[in-house]
Amino acid sequence: MRTQAMAASFAALVAAAGAAPPPASAPVMTPATAVAARTDRRPVAGGLYDAAAGKTFISWGGQYEDNYVQAYDHRSRTWSAPVLVAGGDNDSHNYPTMVQAADGHLLVFRGLHNKELWVARSPKPHSIEGTWTDVQIPAGLGATYPMPVRTADGTLFVFIRETAGDFDPGYPTDTRPMKYVRSTDNGLTWQSSASLTGDRWAIAPLGRADNMNEVYVGQLRYEPATLLHGERIGIVYTLAGGGPEGHLHDRYHRNIYYATFTPADLHFHAADGHDLGTTVDDADQEAHLKVVDTPLQTVNPRSPDYISLVGSTLGAWPFVVWMRLDADGRVHDEAALWSPLGGWRNREVTTGVRVRDMERLDATTWRVYGTDDAGTPGITTYRLTGGTRWRFESAIATPRAVQRIEVIADHRDPARILATGASSDRDVAVADGDVYVAGAPGR
Repeated sequence: MRTQAMAASFAALVAAAGAAPPPASAPVMTPATAVAARTDRRPVAGGLYDAAAGKTFISWGGQYEDNYVQAYDHRSRTWSAPVLVAGGDNDSHNYPTMVQAADGHLLVFRGLHNKELWVARSPKPHSIEGTWTDVQIPAGLGATYPMPVRTADGTLFVFIRETAGDFDPGYPTDTRPMKYVRSTDNGLTWQSSASLTGDRWAIAPLGRADNMNEVYVGQLRYEPATLLHGERIGIVYTLAGGGPEGHLHDRYHRNIYYATFTPADLHFHAADGHDLGTTVDDADQEAHLKVVDTPLQTVNPRSPDYISLVGSTLGAWPFVVWMRLDADGRVHDEAALWSPLGGWRNREVTTGVRVRDMERLDATTWRVYGTDDAGTPGITTYRLTGGTRWRFESAIATPRAVQRIEVIADHRDPARILATGASSDRDVAVADGDVYVAGAPGR
C-alpha cells in the first residue's frame, strides 16, 4: 500500500509541476574576461554561497590550470579581483574544486594528475583575502579528478581516482579505480579510505574481460537525510578502457552505473537499498548498480560521455541524466529513473544538448543547464520532471561559448551558476575563456 500511495503522489506532483510557464532569460555577470583555460572539471564544487559573509565564492582554472578564486559581495554587488591560490601543473585534469569547512575556512582541492592531492586553505574564515596555505594530502597519493563533499556534521570527503599502474607495474594502464580521503577536523588532517576500511580501493571493477577497468565518475551529489533515507552521496559513473584492443587508456566507454555512499558507515548501496559494503567490485556493479548497458562503439567510442548527472525525485527515487554519441557524432540526451515498481527505466529526452549541471526546484522537478552541441554561445535551461519528463525552459545569452557549468552550492541570486568560457585551444597554456556567473531565469 505504501508503494502504491507513493506512486499516486508522484504522478500527481508530476502533473502539477508541468504547468509552470517558461521564465525569461537570466542576468549574466562576467567576473573575469579572457583568463580561463580549458578544463576537465566535472559539475562538482565549483562555487558556494557563504551566508555569514554575505558573499558568493567561485573557483576556476586559469593559464596552466593555475587555481583562482573570486568573491561576489551581495551587499555592494561587486566582484573582487581574482586571487591565485595554487599552481595547476599544466594539466586540465588539475582543476580547482572548493568547499567550505565548518570552521568557515575555504578549501580548494586539486590533483596533480595521477600523482598527488593538494589542498589550499584560506588564511581567514569567510574570506579569500590574504596568503593561502597549500599542502599535500599524503593519503591522496595518485589523485586525479578531486570531488569534495561536506556532510551535515562537517566531515569532509574528497573522492579521487588512482592510476594503479603508476604505483604497481603489475596493473595495466586501464586499471583506474576510485578511492577517497576523509577529514573530521576541517581539513587539517586526512585519512585514506584504505586506512578506514581496509580496502585498497572503494570502486574497483578489476579484471574485466572487456578491459573496461577505468572509472569515470560523472557527478557526485550530497543528499541530506530525509524520512525515507539517511544522509548519503549519490554517484553516477561510466567505465572506460581498451576494450577488444587490449589494455589502452580511455579508448572506449561503456555503461552507466548508479550507487549511493553513506558517510555514517562508509558503505555503498544500490538504488533498491542493497548494501554492498565498503567496496564495490565488478560483480557488485554488474549485479546491482547497472542503469543502462551500452555497446562498445568503433565510431565515437567515448560514449557515454564523461559528464553525467545524478539526482532524486520525492527525496527517494534516484535518476540519472547522461549523454551518448551516435555514428555522426550527434549528442543524444537520455534519462533513467528508478522506482520500486519497475527498477531502472531509460528514455531519450532530447538531442543536441550537452548537459552540464542541474538543480532541484521541488520534490519532483529539476532545472537542467546545458550548452549547444555545436559550441555556439549561450546556455539553455530545461525542466526535468519525474526524472524523465523534459521540456525547454529558457535561453541565457553569453557573449562567448561556455565549456563548463556548475550550480553554486546554497546559491543566492544573482549568483546561481558558474559558467566557465571555452578557451580557443585545448592547451592549458592558452587561457582566453571568460568566467560567467548567472542568476535564475526570470530574476
